[in-house]
Amino acid sequence: MFQLMLAIFVMDTWQYFTHRGLHKNKFLYRHLHSVHHQLTVTYAFGALYNHPVEGFFIDSLGGVISQSLSGMRTRQAALLFCIATLKTVDDHCGYKLPFDPLQLLTSNNADYHDIHHQMIGMKYNFAQPFFVHWDYILGTQMTRQEMERRKLAQKNRDKAE
Repeated sequence: MFQLMLAIFVMDTWQYFTHRGLHKNKFLYRHLHSVHHQLTVTYAFGALYNHPVEGFFIDSLGGVISQSLSGMRTRQAALLFCIATLKTVDDHCGYKLPFDPLQLLTSNNADYHDIHHQMIGMKYNFAQPFFVHWDYILGTQMTRQEMERRKLAQKNRDKAE
């Protein structure tokens, strides 16, 4: 169990900082990560719709690093990769289903990641695939209520102009 939790922590850490870096670096965003953000409406098959170089660095390399640092054996790692892939697809499905076990385990769910795919939330909610601790600690977390509040404020500013 310790190996699994360590691997999840390493994977979340790798993906958070790599994902955030792809947004902060304009060159990397324009040439790599913007492919994934062509999808402004999330859907399950779009979860892994990305540039192949991004897919290698975020998913493949992140998986290898997680397995190596946690000391997982091949079967344990295969289970982790399957769960992580299912979780990523589930988080992009566009639905926060009430009895979805993958969305009940953490606050990183379809609703949370959908905010990231909205123009107003693109600089927030970088966490993927399991937990949101890095967003919370580093101030990049946006709730649905905050997003709606910002949308309303923007709408009011547009009306005033």
